[in-house]
Amino acid sequence: MSLGDHLVEFRKRLMYSALAIVVALVAGWFLSDGVWDMLRVPIGQLGDQGREAVIAYGDITGAFDTKVQISLFIAVLIASPVWLYQIWAFLAPGLTKREKLYGVGFLAAAVPLFLGGAFAGWMVLPNIVRLLASFQPEQDAFFLDARKYLDFAIKLLLAVGVGFVLPALLVMLNFIGVLRGMSILKSWRVAILCIILFAGITTPAADLMSMFLLAGPMILLYFAAAGIAILHDRRVDKRRAAELDEYGLEPVSTKDEE
Repeated sequence: MSLGDHLVEFRKRLMYSALAIVVALVAGWFLSDGVWDMLRVPIGQLGDQGREAVIAYGDITGAFDTKVQISLFIAVLIASPVWLYQIWAFLAPGLTKREKLYGVGFLAAAVPLFLGGAFAGWMVLPNIVRLLASFQPEQDAFFLDARKYLDFAIKLLLAVGVGFVLPALLVMLNFIGVLRGMSILKSWRVAILCIILFAGITTPAADLMSMFLLAGPMILLYFAAAGIAILHDRRVDKRRAAELDEYGLEPVSTKDEE
């Protein structure tokens, strides 16, 4: 395909993705109230503990803007199979048949991992809110701007969701021959450090429980990805050795396993 054809194809995929998000926006509008009630549960828990905690809207359009923002967030999630497929359809013509299969497997694993990560972020959100609120004197009222609180909650859910998808990316890179499983496993110290730093940045530094609740599953997923990659490498090496043996050749050992 020429550059012009690629641009036309990109525009078509972009239009399909935008149309799917617009259609899902209707469903997001009706679901927004329920999602907003779930996100502000931690604020209600502060009220149950005797703290005066209220979500406030700074201007006359604040409630409407918040509802639109939540609706758009829901629409992007609902339409994710469509726009992920459009990205895949744009890239697929340049991939081999095997790479296409690996890509489909990655997408199949990435969606539930992302949703699981978002759920983990939602589980630790009350702990984070409760910790941050504890720095405020009890005699003072706790007023939260709706937009800022929503922005904080959504960024937390998205960050944790993306963090949970990274192990699936490592497995895909291994399957297409970019990374060896032993390379992933030997980097476990750096990986754990990065995961703890990520969890520490995502959660307040003083909230150790929330940090470990996030870091624990991510570390387990990392080692699971390393195990899957090593098993895949052994299967590939065995098949390659059998093919070389037919020609009387010796397989060349990789640096990772020397």
